[in-house]
Amino acid sequence: MFLKRFYPNRYMDSAYDIPYDSLYDKGYRGIIFDVDNTLVEHGVPANERAVRLFEKLRGLGYNTCIISNNKEPRVQPFANVVKSQYISKAGKPSPKNYIKAMELMQTDTTNTFFVGDQLFTDVWGANRAGVKTILVKPIDKHEEIQIVLKRYLENIVLHFYKKELKKGSIK
Repeated sequence: MFLKRFYPNRYMDSAYDIPYDSLYDKGYRGIIFDVDNTLVEHGVPANERAVRLFEKLRGLGYNTCIISNNKEPRVQPFANVVKSQYISKAGKPSPKNYIKAMELMQTDTTNTFFVGDQLFTDVWGANRAGVKTILVKPIDKHEEIQIVLKRYLENIVLHFYKKELKKGSIK
């Protein structure tokens, strides 16, 4: 089915609810993150919650890389505060910078996963790069108009994703 290219491997409420410990136990060592509406509201600087998350991840042994379609003045300060590598102007859904992120982290598709809030950029790009994906619900419902329009289409895809999940055809 055409829509499957947009399906995440997992769908969770928040990046802060992901069972990072058990994923580490399963052999994952690298995490690629989106920023806006995944870790903080759109345009908001890194907050204490994000800092604590990245400290926890480093403590577990993870390497991280933030990739964002935003420009460097948005991404670099956030990455510096949480002490993560980053790639700005990533061109998602192109798989190119997901692959570059794994090179920076010295990981590969078998031990890396991606966390983001959008199907058509974040998840599709990670899927194209062969990376496991975790879609999270957007933190803030107030978004730019072009993203609001994409969310309507995403809801259609999510409807079919959830339907297949219930049938057991997605694991």
